[in-house]
Amino acid sequence: MIHKTAIIEPGAQLGRDVHVGAYAYVGPEVVLGDGCVLHHHASVEGFCTMGKNNEVFPFAMIGGKTQDLKYVGGKTGLKIGDNNVFREHTTVHCATKDGEFTVLGNNNYLLGSTHVAHDCQLGNHIIISLGAVLGGHVVIEDHAIIGGATGIHQFCHIGQYSFIGGLVKVVQDVLPYMLVDGTPAEAKSINTVGLQRAGFSEEEQSLLKKAFKLIYRSGLNRSQAMDAIRPLTDVNGRIADILLFVQDSSRGIH
Repeated sequence: MIHKTAIIEPGAQLGRDVHVGAYAYVGPEVVLGDGCVLHHHASVEGFCTMGKNNEVFPFAMIGGKTQDLKYVGGKTGLKIGDNNVFREHTTVHCATKDGEFTVLGNNNYLLGSTHVAHDCQLGNHIIISLGAVLGGHVVIEDHAIIGGATGIHQFCHIGQYSFIGGLVKVVQDVLPYMLVDGTPAEAKSINTVGLQRAGFSEEEQSLLKKAFKLIYRSGLNRSQAMDAIRPLTDVNGRIADILLFVQDSSRGIH
């Protein structure tokens, strides 16, 4: 299912049942897994490997050269898992340093005009809404949702099951399970709706609410708040996730 106007460069590797639409482009170092779909005018280039059943919509450009001014050459790449969707005008760039990769996992949905910069590391089941942009080296954990037109500063770390509202300026790390909104971003509550949809028990949600109040509403500094929530550590590891996240944070937390 390759349209006669599509350009497939020599060296590109296409799996079974791949569809490439009119005027689409596939570069010479691209590997497309089984069942991938490139709609008309979609581009996949660079040293880019895609898994199975990914879908790239018109005018998206996946695997482009990093925009990082520190780039000095070498073979940099992009690794993408299975079942990801890249809507119209989305851009995802390769890493900056030789031998390194920007990475996206599985089942992610990137809406129109979103941008994933060099060296970002995205997990699974992430939604990035219309017009949101990620600076370089951003890490987003599983099941996070990023609201429309939000900007995330380079090197920020976004925790699992977190929710970031629209038009938000994110310049520090966002704790797992939290809802963040405003410009600059501010933690407002736990991500109640997201946690309910994900099947978190009432007990787990209650525990996370207690942790939220200790961290953000008690007047404690960061180390004091971590000491205060440590006794709440639960068998499911939700509090342990928060403690480890804070321990590893380099930019501080919102």
